[in-house]
Amino acid sequence: MYFVKVCLIKEELKKMRKIKYFIIFLVALGGFFFLFGPEVVPENFQTQEILSLASNTDVIIIFNSGGWGNTHLEKAKDFAPIIEGIQDTLEDLGYNSLVIPYKRTKNDFLGKIAGARDFFNSFKSSSKILTEDLEILVEKTPNKKIIIAGLSAGGVLVDETMEKISQKSKDSVYAIAVGVPFWHDNFESENILLLDNNGKDSLAKGDTKSLISALVKAPFKWISSKLSGQNLTFSQAFHASGHDYLWSSPEVGLQIVSFLEDKFR
Repeated sequence: MYFVKVCLIKEELKKMRKIKYFIIFLVALGGFFFLFGPEVVPENFQTQEILSLASNTDVIIIFNSGGWGNTHLEKAKDFAPIIEGIQDTLEDLGYNSLVIPYKRTKNDFLGKIAGARDFFNSFKSSSKILTEDLEILVEKTPNKKIIIAGLSAGGVLVDETMEKISQKSKDSVYAIAVGVPFWHDNFESENILLLDNNGKDSLAKGDTKSLISALVKAPFKWISSKLSGQNLTFSQAFHASGHDYLWSSPEVGLQIVSFLEDKFR
């Protein structure tokens, strides 16, 4: 009997070792892809396409969502109303506008790995690509104005891009960065509007207590959403206090209107 128990214990230990090695292998593989995986660039509008679409447009709005930065405008319920508000304000000022979506991340496994790597590197790669595209647009359409608008991580991309814009192009490009996370060192420019809900956004201000609470609750919200059929992404389940931006709020709509009136009137 004793011998049988010893054999069973040895078998269990072998299984546990196999599981351990398998987990180590997966972590190592993930780390390898993260560090050395190929650059995966998402498909965006080509410059010539934008020039064609915007031939009769005064202002081009480059839109980038939060999260992975690949949400379509019509599905970006947290940011679409702000983009619509920007367009309405421009129309009141006598400008017509065109919204062009810009994707940071390709929606597949390698794309997410590349996107995460770019995120931890403050979007040095994607902001360089976007800057090059903007420089060409400014050169080809000197009479047009460009607004780049981003939410949360998208705001980091916007800010990094503005820092790279050349002197000759800076007077044609404006930025609205909404809810930029606290760890990003914001670029100072009179052509950038940074919104943080007047200090109420815990993610923008780095309210550790509130963020830890949101992080602890996120897995439960995520699992609950799967069971109820809501199917939230984990980033949607992680809800930082004050990170909602409503056009109707004086901390958002009024500030954007004031910024646009100052720059476009």
